[in-house]
Formats: sequence, structure tokens, C-alpha cells
Amino acid sequence: MKITLNRVDDAFNMEATDEGGHKVSMDSSTENGGRGNGVRPMHMVIMGLGGCSAIDVVMILKKQRQEVRDFKISIEAERETGKEPALWADAHLVFTISGKVDPGKAERAVELSMQKYCSVSETLRRGGTHLTWETRVLP
Repeated sequence: MKITLNRVDDAFNMEATDEGGHKVSMDSSTENGGRGNGVRPMHMVIMGLGGCSAIDVVMILKKQRQEVRDFKISIEAERETGKEPALWADAHLVFTISGKVDPGKAERAVELSMQKYCSVSETLRRGGTHLTWETRVLP
């Protein structure tokens, strides 16, 4: 994998580009001298957690011939306080899935993602992040 990072302004706004040409804007908070023109890098890690797990869960449910109409993850995360660097201490994910989906299969798919398949969740867990989740299936 190759990522290129370019500074966009005279502050902290950066643009990252991956090998496929996909771009992401990152910036620091205004409190830290940024302009808020992009996602903060540590927030990107939590977004990556959601994206990684979402792909796993949808893939598992498709293999089980479940009909997923809508899929959403809400994540609340807290960083350590009084430490440098301030790592992620806790993250709670709420998976909301709608369609013709068996609730037991949905719960198992989420569990497999969070405990076995998602590389981001394992990376965070190894760093000491306490991860919790719940699964909601809507008709």
C-alpha cells in the first residue's frame, strides 16, 4: 500500500491520496490552529473501525442469503484524558440493520467482525481500547 500526503494550506490541512486515487481531507481542530477543513486523523481511525466492520457484516450476511435493505453504524468513542498520546479508551458501536434479516445471524455476523475479522478492531484492542457493541434488526 502507498499513501501520499500533501499539505493544502499554511496551517494543518492535509490531503491524503491512496494508490487508487481516492482522496481524503484531514485537518486539526480550530483549538489547535487548524481550520476544521477535514476529518481529524484520530476520528479517521474510528471511521475506519466502522467501515471495516460494516464490510465484514454485510459480506457475512450476503453469504447467508440475508436481504439487507439498510445498514448503519453509530459509534461513540472516548479518548484517554491527561495522557500524550491520548489513545482511544472506549468505543461503543450500534449496528442497525433493516431488511429480511434473522436477528441471530445479524448478531453473529457483528460478533465475528468485531472479534475475529476486522483488522481495525483488533488494532484498537491491542492498543488497549475497550470495544463494545449492540445489534438492532428492524423489519
